[in-house]
Amino acid sequence: MKHLNASQILAIDKNHIWHPYSSFMDPAPVYPVASADGVRLYLSDGQVLIDGMSSWWSTIHGYNHPALNAAITAQISKMSHVMFGGITHEPAAKLAQTLTEITPAGLDKVFLSDSGSVSIEVGMKMALQYWQSRGEKDKSRFLSLKRGYHGDTFGAMSVCDPVTGMHHLFRDVLTPQFFSESPRCGFDAAWNEDFILDFKQTISAHADEIAAVILEPVVQGAGGMRFYSPMFLKRVRELCDQYGVLLIIDEIATGFGRTGKLFATEWAGISPDIMCLGKALTGGYMTLAATLCTEKVSNGICLGEAGVFMHGPTFMANPLACAVANASIELLLTSDWSTRVMNIEQQLTAELAPAKDYNHVKDVRVLGGIGVIEMKNPVNLPIIQKQFVDKGVWVRPFGKLVYVMPPYIISKTDLSFLTSALVEVLKGVAH
Repeated sequence: MKHLNASQILAIDKNHIWHPYSSFMDPAPVYPVASADGVRLYLSDGQVLIDGMSSWWSTIHGYNHPALNAAITAQISKMSHVMFGGITHEPAAKLAQTLTEITPAGLDKVFLSDSGSVSIEVGMKMALQYWQSRGEKDKSRFLSLKRGYHGDTFGAMSVCDPVTGMHHLFRDVLTPQFFSESPRCGFDAAWNEDFILDFKQTISAHADEIAAVILEPVVQGAGGMRFYSPMFLKRVRELCDQYGVLLIIDEIATGFGRTGKLFATEWAGISPDIMCLGKALTGGYMTLAATLCTEKVSNGICLGEAGVFMHGPTFMANPLACAVANASIELLLTSDWSTRVMNIEQQLTAELAPAKDYNHVKDVRVLGGIGVIEMKNPVNLPIIQKQFVDKGVWVRPFGKLVYVMPPYIISKTDLSFLTSALVEVLKGVAH
């Protein structure tokens, strides 16, 4: 099959391809990428962009990494896929063992699926089946945080913010859940017990109905790129124990070093009952997710009426994805990733600071490898996207948020190029 040129790609795209959160009636411009290497995206027209998004948090080692290329090439010569019903294989075994070793204590059982959103569905089903198996069928709802985001599938949508989230159109067909106020305590804020009061009141009033609490640890991502105190998470764990409720931690975006800890949960020094992983799990090479749980949860499920956990995706534990995940985790753990992320944090803090003086900027905040400039008003995505591309960077804002989470391998020079473009473009935004 012959290759398409850029104009052919764009014509097909315009007529047939539906992009995330986009309209066929008034589509935003798209930019054809021909290849990618390191922290650079090479467009079909020859333009080169420094990637500030890590392809939505995932490509922590950059693109076209030789170690990850080698891992996936070696595996594809053996088998690219095999069903996981009644079969197991080395890549899955290695991955499961590694995940149980590096995640918080007690998360010893691993269920592998094919996307972050599905890992949330799996975690929610684990919690529901656990309580059903124990004969407590009234515990069938979830408590989440306002401004939270957990994915686009139906169970996941039900625990996203029901008003300000992206799924309010489906509110009438989603299972109603409980929501407490979003944490008001900044990451470094002095702790005040009033910060947990609304959560405490909600869980105490409805504990007999709540199967599990589900939240993003320390960083609320797509719901507002908000950073909150680890003490809030610590108190949530204590209250879940006090009221007999399971705790599901969504580490899909924050896992594998993004906040400066290997897992954001570590900031609070706690372990959840269930943890969901995705995104950077494979270094951005393949779609893969994992839901880990404690033996308490797995035994609770397997001692129940069904005797088994009722879930099984076709591409569960895909060998290609597992192989590259193993290589990505090894690459991360054998590198000085924590120093790299700390250096990125320091540089983002210094170089995004000038935006604080802009009248149309509400806040500038940084945590680990995440830099956020929050505007007072929503940005015009098509216009500002083109301005970033013209500056030679790839940044994908949403709403009022202009943010970056570059690959960990980014050089100081490339990061300065990225932050300078951010600050310069935002200086000229109409306000």
